[in-house]
Amino acid sequence: MLSDAFLQQLEQRHLANLTFSEVSRALRALSSAYVERRESALADHKALDGAGKRAAFALYYGPLHFLLVQHVVRKLGIALQPGVVVDLGCGTGVAGAAVAASATPPLDVVGFDTHPWTLDEARFTYRALGLHADVRRARAGPVRLPKHTSIVVAAFVVNELTDKDREALLASLLRLTAGDGGSDSAGSRVLIVEPISHRISPWWDQWAAEFIERGGRADQWKARVDLPPLVWRLARASGLRPDVLTARSLFV
Repeated sequence: MLSDAFLQQLEQRHLANLTFSEVSRALRALSSAYVERRESALADHKALDGAGKRAAFALYYGPLHFLLVQHVVRKLGIALQPGVVVDLGCGTGVAGAAVAASATPPLDVVGFDTHPWTLDEARFTYRALGLHADVRRARAGPVRLPKHTSIVVAAFVVNELTDKDREALLASLLRLTAGDGGSDSAGSRVLIVEPISHRISPWWDQWAAEFIERGGRADQWKARVDLPPLVWRLARASGLRPDVLTARSLFV
């Protein structure tokens, strides 16, 4: 679960200069943009082009994605080796944080993203959750993965890549799982988490086949989790229904 202290810091951070009504309106616009105007919203990070949308993304989707990834990690029973968590397309950092916090003691995180705001937000997330982290500006596709990588997590980002970057990423991940990503990479794990919609991920079947061929697995998830009060309030005010969280994943 997300700590109350983190959630309080998150609210203070994003509601300092915005009202709840402003954030809920922005959440409706953000949700509509992803569903109805997806390509234009993703172009040049236009989905996060205002303080209201950024606050909505952090306050609503951040906790949802953390809890969903945490659920997937627990259900898969992922046992992490010593090393670092590589959080590709880290966004606000919640996916990498959920994975890193599942280990005892928690692992360090290296987060990669291209948007200046998400990089700052990821730094806040990792720090507020007590994780040691290094955040770097880089595209997910051609990124050079660090040595001593315990697991690579890419949550809700592969569908946003260009075809070229997606192909480069798949090749890099397959080399890593084969132990060809460097002398310290053998045994590294890879976790991909994506929306359940097939429409936005026509590449999924190819990726699933590659993972399964290497002894991995493909799963679909429907999770009921205890949501923070603010997430529920934002959902009700925005006409959203997060009572059941859905996703699909690849793991090897």
